[in-house]
Amino acid sequence: MFEVIWMRVGWYLAMAAVTVLALMPIEHLQLPVFDWWDKAQHALAFVALAGWALLLWPVHAFRVVLGMLAYGAGIEAAQWAVGWRFAEWADLAADAVGVMVAWMMVNGWLRFQSRKQERAVS
Repeated sequence: MFEVIWMRVGWYLAMAAVTVLALMPIEHLQLPVFDWWDKAQHALAFVALAGWALLLWPVHAFRVVLGMLAYGAGIEAAQWAVGWRFAEWADLAADAVGVMVAWMMVNGWLRFQSRKQERAVS
């Protein structure tokens, strides 16, 4: 139980860190219209955050997926609102790809663990 609490605290801190990094002003920001590395960073961040959340709350997978998609949309809206960052639909799409990859990975892992446990019992 104690480990779960620390895992949740860690996840909330990671979410806060990503939010701060996403909204931090960047001086002289010169981004091309579509940058593959930026999109990869979005996808990787959301694989990590969504995967972590899905492991913490596996019975609420649908809520986690929707919540992470809403979080990504919220970051883009906040970036648009602050004025010193750029909101992009492609970033939200990369976030969604990351969430879906995390869901597939965690779902596959949990199924594997379930089958492994079934074989051990029988």
